[in-house]
Amino acid sequence: MRAEKQYLIDEVSGHLKKSDYVILTNFTKLTVADAAELRKRLAPEKAEFHVVKNSSFRVAAKAMGLPDLEGSLSGQTAVVVGGKNPAGVAKTLKKFIEEKQKLEVKVGVLDKKLMTAADLAKLADLPSFDALRSMFLGLLTMQGAAFVRVLDAKVKKEQPAAPAA
Repeated sequence: MRAEKQYLIDEVSGHLKKSDYVILTNFTKLTVADAAELRKRLAPEKAEFHVVKNSSFRVAAKAMGLPDLEGSLSGQTAVVVGGKNPAGVAKTLKKFIEEKQKLEVKVGVLDKKLMTAADLAKLADLPSFDALRSMFLGLLTMQGAAFVRVLDAKVKKEQPAAPAA
């Protein structure tokens, strides 16, 4: 294999090793300014947007043990990788796509499982992890408060009324 090809494959492999997910996009209509804006929006999630050659991605994905993505490797391809919050990245991509109408999600892989563009849109609609955590804590405290009210009512019922002075 030529050194240039090996370099490209190693570069793509390096991108894929950055996270447990990868989102493949078609960036045909994207301008350089739009790509820069997308990268800026992905930065808070510690995610990256990289243009890749389909042939290099194919070899790197196979070496990483990713599912078969052959049907999605046509046309211009860019990958989104990195960060620890795939739902946040999906939200950012969905918002960017809705605003710009210049990027198309082809497919994604999360924990080595294939996800369609529709699956990724559903992932984007989920509340953030912090919001889910606060909802769960709210449920716990609500149940605890209800239990305390029941106990308090029982104690008040069993206590004799205080005599009037």
